[in-house]
Amino acid sequence: MKIRGLKQFMKQVEKAADRDLKKEFGLWLEGMGMDFLALIQDEIIRTETVDTRRLLNSFSRGDSESVWSINSGGLTLEIGTNLKYAGYANDGHFQRKRFVPGYWRGDRFVYDPGANTGMMLREKWVEGSHYWDNALVIFERIFERSLERRLQQWLDTTF
Repeated sequence: MKIRGLKQFMKQVEKAADRDLKKEFGLWLEGMGMDFLALIQDEIIRTETVDTRRLLNSFSRGDSESVWSINSGGLTLEIGTNLKYAGYANDGHFQRKRFVPGYWRGDRFVYDPGANTGMMLREKWVEGSHYWDNALVIFERIFERSLERRLQQWLDTTF
């Protein structure tokens, strides 16, 4: 089977891809990364993941704890955090028996590292909130649709 004009078409696609597509998709990929960071933050809040804002802030571009890299030529996007407890908050973990310094104010415990009083925590399983897993499922659907639309827009304007 022979398709007339296929060779010429493929040369045009290659030429256009080298020139414009990589640049456009690099910008698009960066935008998708920002969208994913926002989804993760939304899920941390929605799932009420215990947080002192450090986890939430680590999922923003430019935070010292964040992981953010884009390689637009090969279309690579890497997003994450360097916080050790991020995985525990997502997946769950065993809380070991330990003493926590502080005091009680009414029915609320106030952590105070210099206090002589406190409470003893017993060992127990703390269920994870699965904020990352939830955000990833949502993002995969958004990413797929966005990629299809972006490719179609590029084809429509290029040819």
